[in-house]
Amino acid sequence: MAKLIIVGLLALLAVLLWRNWGKRRQAAYIDSFPYQRFLDQRLAARRPELSEAQRSEVFAGLQDYFQLCRTAGRRMVAMPSQAVDDAWHEFILFTRHYDKFCRRAFGRFLHHTPAAAMNSPTQASDGIRRAWRLACAREEIDPKNPQRLPRLFALDAALAISGGFIYQLDCLAQAQGATGSGFCASHIGCSSGCSGDSGSSSNGDSGSDGGGGCGGSCGGD
Repeated sequence: MAKLIIVGLLALLAVLLWRNWGKRRQAAYIDSFPYQRFLDQRLAARRPELSEAQRSEVFAGLQDYFQLCRTAGRRMVAMPSQAVDDAWHEFILFTRHYDKFCRRAFGRFLHHTPAAAMNSPTQASDGIRRAWRLACAREEIDPKNPQRLPRLFALDAALAISGGFIYQLDCLAQAQGATGSGFCASHIGCSSGCSGDSGSSSNGDSGSDGGGGCGGSCGGD
């Protein structure tokens, strides 16, 4: 009996080690993938106002987003950046490369789901909150008391993306330069006990309405 228990524990340990190794391998693959080599020309054509250095920032944001999706498993993760969403769209057009990337990075195909096609507004709202929590954890930011924005949430404003999604730490602050909707980042990380709507924007609109802070799309099953 004791031998069976030991064998069972060893088998369980082996499974856990295998899964952990697989997760590390997926994370390393996402970090090492040559996004710029594949997508730079297409993103330059789509966003001619961006310099090469700015496009590099967008690809770094795409890498961040894929890491969030890997961490979330099959749960929906909203896309907080229009610029990164544009790069994701261009990647999907390389259908074979994208499919191969997904299989190695996630063990499955990562679908691109428009916010308007989601089952309910709650699904989009949950997706942006999940993106916020995971992005904050990745950059060691307190999601309920952030002192700065994670890259994915700061990128559109930093690059002055036309039609981009703009997040502010202070929900009462005025929009900072870039055009687009203003969303209250400091409310996204709040629980139901926080004052205000956790998905609300600076102009009073719901962050889950019509995609809101979802950037118009989400990844997941």
